[in-house]
Amino acid sequence: MPSSTIPVAGAAPARLHPLIIIGALFFIFGFVTWLSSVLIPYLQIACELNSFQSYLVAFAFYISYFVMAAPSGWLLKITGYKKGMSAGLLLVAAGSLLFVPAAMYRQYTVFLTGLFVQGAGLAVLQTASNPYVTILGPVESAARRMSIMGICNGVAGIVAPLILGAIILSDADGLVANLQQMDEAQKTAALNGLAQKVIMPYIVITALLVLLAALIYRSPLPEISPEEEASPPEDNGAGLAAGKTPDSVFHFPYLLLGVFTLFLYVGVEVIAGNTIISYGAYQGIKLSTARFFTSFTLLAMLGGYLAGIMLIPRYLSQQAALKYSALLGIAFSLAAIFTSGFTSVLFIALLGLANSLMYPAIWPLSIHGLGRFTNAGASLLVMAISGGAVLPLAYGKLADAFNEQQAYWLVVPCYLVIGFFAVKGHLMGRKKELSDL
Repeated sequence: MPSSTIPVAGAAPARLHPLIIIGALFFIFGFVTWLSSVLIPYLQIACELNSFQSYLVAFAFYISYFVMAAPSGWLLKITGYKKGMSAGLLLVAAGSLLFVPAAMYRQYTVFLTGLFVQGAGLAVLQTASNPYVTILGPVESAARRMSIMGICNGVAGIVAPLILGAIILSDADGLVANLQQMDEAQKTAALNGLAQKVIMPYIVITALLVLLAALIYRSPLPEISPEEEASPPEDNGAGLAAGKTPDSVFHFPYLLLGVFTLFLYVGVEVIAGNTIISYGAYQGIKLSTARFFTSFTLLAMLGGYLAGIMLIPRYLSQQAALKYSALLGIAFSLAAIFTSGFTSVLFIALLGLANSLMYPAIWPLSIHGLGRFTNAGASLLVMAISGGAVLPLAYGKLADAFNEQQAYWLVVPCYLVIGFFAVKGHLMGRKKELSDL
């Protein structure tokens, strides 16, 4: 998630202990976020949903970023960043606790409410924790620290589906087969039993989140405060063309296209991670095997993070990385559409590799040269994370109308737009090209 340069009240120490704390938070981000990849097929069975209804899981979770983008900043002004992180963790814990009554009564709307509350808590956490990555060490090495945080996030994304999938989807294939022979009473009892499998995992998650909130509250993290951005945009050759003086964040064409590009990127990233288990089942692969597939997607993404640490910016600019990533996305998507079985699923997993370097590239290309409008631009980019709510829902609608494989045509134009932003879009309205980005 995005970071911004925010001064520390006092010193800005680059100490191992604070970085470990922030790394733990990024692990939590990834763990809670990617549990949805298992919840989608699980709830589709337990609550008897079609594809469109099941992808409301992603919608409920990611739409909270759109809703909470502005309130998060307001909350942090009142609480401060460290207390804000504790409050965010407690909000995620409250959302996790809602899974208990949702599972006991098999109420899909309560599941969705819990997911929305979890997402709202994570929005607060993201807004509060990212500045620390910038200030806990030299500014010139902040990108490297962000990549390390991305690895913490990715490792959690690999582990989370494996753990929850082993608990709630281990015998799903047999249950789905047996449901066809059950009468209504037996079917209801079996589905109730499946729904209640999430109760203990989410009680444990809730307890751990509350404990972590207390530890963060008492941690030695330095308190930071938002920077007063009173200066106009710098005339560094990267601002608006033709000497225009902007009076609104909406006067930066490259930012607005960057927001749209980020919206599409988050959407395709969530599609790649959250649909692959159901897509594996569509390809005739048992759920007991398919439940591992999201971890493969995250493993590919982790490989991309490591490549980015080694290649950017020494061997590859962020602009070039975004361009090549978009080309890989198009190639892997088309390969998935025109192949079948494990091969097709493998290409969906490889979308994790294509997606891995997009966020770190779209972000700086979008906000460079905004000057005093940087915070407003950052808020728009945070709202763009809601692409993870809208595009998976569109995928589910297409899957119901056609099939789950043909629905992947949705991501091809998204990667084309991302590629356009890498080649030309990030230059729209600028004075000159940003060869150093």
